[in-house]
Amino acid sequence: MTIRTETDAAPVTPALPAPGTHDDATTRRAALVAEAARDHLRPRAHVTAPGGWLNDPNGVGVRDDTYHLFYQYNPDAPVHHAIHWGHLTSADLVHWRDEPIALAPEAGADEDGCWSGVLVDDDGTPTLVYSGRRDGAESACLAVGSPDLRTWRREAANPVVAGPPAGLETTAFRDHAVWREQGRWHMLIGSGVVGLGGTALHYASDDLRTWDYLGPMVTGDAADRPDEAVLDADNHAWTGTMWECVDLFDLPAPDGGVRTVLVFSAWDHGRTLHPMYLVGRRDGDRFVPEAPARLLDLGRRHFYAPQSFTDDRAGGRRVIYGWMQEARSDGACVAAGWSGVMTLPRELTLDREGRLHARPVPEVELLRGDPVPLPGGAARADQVDVVADLVLPDGGRVDVELLATPDGAERTVLSITRRGDVAEVLLDRSASSLDPTLDVVALRGGVRVDASGVLDLRVLVDRSAVEVFVAGVPLSARVYPTRPDATGLRLSASAGGEVVAARAWRLGEAFPEPRTVEGPL
Repeated sequence: MTIRTETDAAPVTPALPAPGTHDDATTRRAALVAEAARDHLRPRAHVTAPGGWLNDPNGVGVRDDTYHLFYQYNPDAPVHHAIHWGHLTSADLVHWRDEPIALAPEAGADEDGCWSGVLVDDDGTPTLVYSGRRDGAESACLAVGSPDLRTWRREAANPVVAGPPAGLETTAFRDHAVWREQGRWHMLIGSGVVGLGGTALHYASDDLRTWDYLGPMVTGDAADRPDEAVLDADNHAWTGTMWECVDLFDLPAPDGGVRTVLVFSAWDHGRTLHPMYLVGRRDGDRFVPEAPARLLDLGRRHFYAPQSFTDDRAGGRRVIYGWMQEARSDGACVAAGWSGVMTLPRELTLDREGRLHARPVPEVELLRGDPVPLPGGAARADQVDVVADLVLPDGGRVDVELLATPDGAERTVLSITRRGDVAEVLLDRSASSLDPTLDVVALRGGVRVDASGVLDLRVLVDRSAVEVFVAGVPLSARVYPTRPDATGLRLSASAGGEVVAARAWRLGEAFPEPRTVEGPL
């Protein structure tokens, strides 16, 4: 996928390893890992790369009772360049171990980068389907793995799909969703049709290597731009000119039926916009939406390129991860030695109106440590898990002040205000940092409120990563206070609003051991 950092005035030249011996490159990677570990803004409970660059979650899933999370990775610099596939394993979804690098660019179809894709089981053989990048374009490639998923071999036939269908003028062509249905493999590739909008191109195959093009599964309307200033519970947004990181899956509905969900990330000529979803049904080779596309996360580009999987270890629940993009400049990331965070795992469900709800999986509670005293006055709440119930009459408001200094010079404020049957959610980052170079755009959206006025709230703060869940509606953000005393936490209510049964815990570490980088140089 193409990356553009909103806060940079000019691109940064990638800091690549200097020419030299194997030991030189190994030493440089180790130095980068050490540099990243020293940054106090680097999250500890969330997934990060050992050092360097992280973006999209890839190949997420469970195999032989072990969870696997692959990711887009540059082990040599915290910039989007020469993308590899990093690899992590976990027994519980929250404590992780670094595995050897799965893929690195090689001469051929992926010589400029191994971009996003998925992990599938081909009759017992683990197989990666991914976008290889060469000469400024992407194509579909395969790699087959060992049973433990630690070593991988390219298919000689790569690329298995060399580019967009002949005669179709596309804006881009990359990222994959792959599944097996009635004895055949099916694949969606993210794309966009010039003059129309984003799309998911549909292919079918008997063997993952020879593919038949079936047409666009569904196409958006790039001319349709909803008024994003209107706060309601639908949270419609522009679907862009191209759809990245398409993901298709079924979810049980409260009426006892099943709905099909299509997730994609709206992109526009280099701008990563926001993740979205459509709920509908399959009609042969096509997808028929039942409602316009909605935001998947109110944090927009801070929850981007998500990928999900069916967790057969836990009753078939649907678990999703997203990439929390940085809100500081490329130059600041280079100085820190790292870039990119993965959200905590979330479980997806559907409500009666066909809206997706997301909540942290219960395993996240395994990260909880000592209780943090509430209200306010916490000695250190920059790594904390907060839960509460809110009672909001019409006009009622609750504020949660995060990462605040005692004098208020730095603070981030989450406000939830009821207006009729909608609660307006606003994350105000305008005073979140004394660093004037950051992206501090306010993040906002709407949440449905029933007659009781009760909403459940979950807030997870992990250094520079913030995840908020209001009645199942998520908002992800990045925040970078400069002062060491910017750790305050305070909940307050006004205009009849109430905070009920608020509790908080210190969050633990996702990687208890020193980080390592193994694999090709």
